[in-house]
Amino acid sequence: MNGRGGDRFTASPYPYHTGKEMDINHSLHMLRKYIEQEDFSGYDPYDALNSPILRAGSFGLKYPRIACIQLMKRLPINLRPLLFIRKDYNPKGLGLFLWGYAKLYKLEQKQEYLEKIGNLLDLLDSLKSKGYSGNCWGYNFDWQSRAFYVPKYTPTIVNSSFIGHALIDTYLYTGNKRALDMAMSIRDFLLKDLNRTGDNGTFCFSYTPIDRIAVHNANLLGASFLIRLFKYNNDPMTRDEALSSLSYSMKYQRPNGSWFYADTSYQSWIDSFHTGFNLQSVLYFLEEGYCEEHRQAFKKGVSFYADNFFLEDGTPKYYHDKTYPVDIHSPAQAIVFFSRMGKQYKELTERIIGWMINNMQDYKGYFYFQKTEGYMNKMPYMRWSQAWVFHALTEYTMQREKKC
Repeated sequence: MNGRGGDRFTASPYPYHTGKEMDINHSLHMLRKYIEQEDFSGYDPYDALNSPILRAGSFGLKYPRIACIQLMKRLPINLRPLLFIRKDYNPKGLGLFLWGYAKLYKLEQKQEYLEKIGNLLDLLDSLKSKGYSGNCWGYNFDWQSRAFYVPKYTPTIVNSSFIGHALIDTYLYTGNKRALDMAMSIRDFLLKDLNRTGDNGTFCFSYTPIDRIAVHNANLLGASFLIRLFKYNNDPMTRDEALSSLSYSMKYQRPNGSWFYADTSYQSWIDSFHTGFNLQSVLYFLEEGYCEEHRQAFKKGVSFYADNFFLEDGTPKYYHDKTYPVDIHSPAQAIVFFSRMGKQYKELTERIIGWMINNMQDYKGYFYFQKTEGYMNKMPYMRWSQAWVFHALTEYTMQREKKC
């Protein structure tokens, strides 16, 4: 793998992390212990506007809101208690935790995992966004981007689709019918409440019901959830809308196999984990027996991902042409995706896991947020870091057991 755009990092102060099988098991055990002690609740990189002080100080204006969010996100020290920001449940994080426990139950049929699954389903049910056509989830904070402002609990296609995938797999791995029933309802939110950008018979789902931005990873995540749901509801519209949505984003895949984040002049970057989300979504279509016409494009995308986002030692780059900031999302999504891709990517997957554990895990079990060129941001964000690594390590463990 090429090493453009970055340098190597120093070794971990915790030498028991070597990337070997038992160390991965130990890493997962320590992480699970931490998240259970915290009861799945925590801070988030983007929760600044939960502070009444920062909310008032931003005066309801776009750029002051962005400034507050970015300042809190980048600070390596936690000022949130001083700003009256409380730890909270994040629906997307809960969905990822649900997914992880479902995979653990598939591996070991332990009652304690079923109990966690039941508790997480209760929490997700209580945090559904109200007033929409079907089940859907947003974030537990207001957030402002350059594109639009989103009040807390406004549902997003990303949250609802990730949670939907987790619910489907929970049903598959545990037989929990409640999980499938919750997933079935998400279809109506996607098809009835989201806006669409049309393009010659294809379309792109909007990110939320209140915007019209065409974001490829969001669109593909929604499409991939629908194609998986089709086998359960047997509704031709579910399948046809999924294929039309997929076709939209496949038309925008670039010749080298990559995608820009979105179709706007200020969102034309190529980053690691959104590339992984795109490919994961296309892989779901292929696994369900669809979109054979896109297999070569998929392979080109996988090659681009593997060849451009990782240094020789497993360091995950943020962008295809730039390493920093090294963000925990990047190795986590890479592990999820490449774990499913077979022997060809086994060595790469293990290098990424070894690097992540060596460099990003604290001795208390949690994982750090980001490493910049100047410092390590060790904030133990619950949704952004712990939920994603839990999802990644349980996926790796499950896929490893399948291949044994």
